[in-house]
Amino acid sequence: MKTASATPPGTTTTSTTPSTPRVGGQAGGAHDDDRPGQRTDHSALRQETAELFEALAGEGDPAVRSRLQERIAELNLPMATSIARRYRGRGEDEDDLQQVAALGLVKAIEHYDPALGREFVVFAVPTISGELKRHFRDRGWSIRPPRRLQELAPRLRAARADLEQDLGRAPTVSEVATHLQVDVDEISECLAAGDHYRLHSLDDLISSGSAGSGGSQLSVLDTLGELDADLEATVDHLALAPLLASLSDRDARLLTLRFQHGWTQSRIAEDLGVSQMQVSRLLKDVLARLRSAMTGEE
Repeated sequence: MKTASATPPGTTTTSTTPSTPRVGGQAGGAHDDDRPGQRTDHSALRQETAELFEALAGEGDPAVRSRLQERIAELNLPMATSIARRYRGRGEDEDDLQQVAALGLVKAIEHYDPALGREFVVFAVPTISGELKRHFRDRGWSIRPPRRLQELAPRLRAARADLEQDLGRAPTVSEVATHLQVDVDEISECLAAGDHYRLHSLDDLISSGSAGSGGSQLSVLDTLGELDADLEATVDHLALAPLLASLSDRDARLLTLRFQHGWTQSRIAEDLGVSQMQVSRLLKDVLARLRSAMTGEE
């Protein structure tokens, strides 16, 4: 079943039930969109919603039922939007929150039973709020901690706010743990997990230089260092230096010509007055002795 968008004020809408009047496209309850001179007649809206559910209960045609459900969703969508706005500023996109709230409204319409005697809004509000809370629990974490920590997180936030107001300062971990009657280690673990709720992208831009100097924009990635290959090899260089100093003049020149100057074995052979095959054997012998001294292996 699809949810219909709320009709803008002044737009003529044809109701799916001829005997039911159109009521401003607003949901029951107070809403952020209410403006002076445009207040919703909430009692009339609740009455229309109740009449639509009454018609829905006695309707067996699937097509008619679908139209009735869409009409209920259209009337009450602003209520779902208003609930979604309560969760703004918690790291989730507002459009995503409104979509989740709309799906919660659909679920409420499908499961509402008017025979139980409750108004629809009384049933719908906790249903929509529950969907939003599940969204934060299941989809909001960049790195998902255990479920017990996800469920503890909102209780922890509320407890810290309450204690800060009572104490006039930020509460300690021990005070929060005592207030919630949970272990101190679990509070610490929950606080650490909260740092991973929303990770920052390496492509996020940051300012470079002072505001008045027209500094450029750099990404976080641009500010990160790289591994220095020379630094990684420092320990090997320090260990190798005394071994190289202990080589004979011929072996030292052999290594210098081959690895520092990049001479071929044939050219080295001409310089040392030996054959190319002897140069190859000499290089293998010198390198084997150095490797053995470096690793301590015979």
